[in-house]
Amino acid sequence: MNRIPVSSSNLASVGYDPGTQSLEVEFLHGGIYRYSGVPSSIYDGLMAADSHGTYFDRYVKKAGYSYQKIR
Repeated sequence: MNRIPVSSSNLASVGYDPGTQSLEVEFLHGGIYRYSGVPSSIYDGLMAADSHGTYFDRYVKKAGYSYQKIR
């Protein structure tokens, strides 16, 4: 999955696959996680947010999407 670099104090890059509704997030500390069942509207909101990290925390992490560490 291709990820797009973002300007954030916590996130390095973000990718999305609309076919599988998978959101891939690379953190500045080096971990990469894939979140499942994420609607495209959440990805769009994340990419448009003034603070990518705050949006991610509120609408992805705390929303309880299942995830797996891929690296």
